[in-house]
Amino acid sequence: MSIPTQTRQYVLPKASLFDAIENLTIREVPITQPKASEVLVKVHAVSLNFRDLLIAKGHYIAPTPANLIPCSDMAGEIVAIGGGVKPDLWKVGDRVCANFTLDHIDGDLTPKAQATALGGSIDGCLTEYRTFPAHSLVKCPENLSYEEASTLPCAAVTAWNALYGPKPLKGGDYVLVQGTGGVSMHLAYALRLCSFALQLAVASGATVIATSSSDEKLEAAKKLGAQHVINYKDTPDWDKEVMKITNGVGVDHIIEVGGPDTLNKSLSCVRMAGWIHIIGFLGGWDSDVSQVPLKTLYRACMLRGILIGSRTQFEQMNRLIVARQIKPIVDKVFSFEQAESAYKYLESQKHVGKVVIKVAE
Repeated sequence: MSIPTQTRQYVLPKASLFDAIENLTIREVPITQPKASEVLVKVHAVSLNFRDLLIAKGHYIAPTPANLIPCSDMAGEIVAIGGGVKPDLWKVGDRVCANFTLDHIDGDLTPKAQATALGGSIDGCLTEYRTFPAHSLVKCPENLSYEEASTLPCAAVTAWNALYGPKPLKGGDYVLVQGTGGVSMHLAYALRLCSFALQLAVASGATVIATSSSDEKLEAAKKLGAQHVINYKDTPDWDKEVMKITNGVGVDHIIEVGGPDTLNKSLSCVRMAGWIHIIGFLGGWDSDVSQVPLKTLYRACMLRGILIGSRTQFEQMNRLIVARQIKPIVDKVFSFEQAESAYKYLESQKHVGKVVIKVAE
């Protein structure tokens, strides 16, 4: 395979509250050759996350460097291999995704590993070619296209980490997936993540309960396999409805995206010794959470914050995706030259699946 000497890449020269997306700048630079422990990847597809908008607008919780190459989620093809990479690990032509946090291989996340988060702490993937540490990559599921595989590193691995972390989901468990609706971009991201959680839970034989303020989105949740749906505008006391569905026992796992505004209700419908996986705070900060410690004690439940997941978890998830032929939902695909339009489409909240940038054929 012929490898060019130059690569095009997008950078964010500065963060701005007003013209953030217009700040995306394309430039051409020499391709970096892989070091001994690295591989060179031709990027085929990149998917966008809400985090990418936060970074562009200067709203991200962590500082980012100037002239950052954005985006964390990609799928591509290995085109060159460093001399120190074991021949049985990777070969030219392998289809790969990079883990969101390059050095989070297994076990608990550490501050050192967290500093290798793509598209935030370090340069990301919105480029035609990029070198990666050989240890940071996973094989793309064989049943997925590059566009579909590019949607996995952030939202899908986060959902997997929630459901298959310290207390793995098992067949027959009840899973509550919340946040599929609303008017904010935060909730648009929650829908993507919760869609992955719903698909993974159904594939494992769990009974899924989905909440939303939108009947249209609840119908979509049913099509993905949700056995029970609740419109929380029509049923404000949705926690009581969840208890009815579970015959007064409560759910085993809750994908908690609302934060203070929904946490109290989650604590009212989680089963004794159940798990609440906190992956967002999308409902706001105004609710009274003073009783959360007492309620947590009373339910003997676990509250767990989730920050994506490890490469090992990514590999485990991919095995289920192949075995159950799970397909991520891709809403729209843009060309590399249309990256700005892709960001604006994400910001518009018109999408019902992932927004993808096709970098190469």
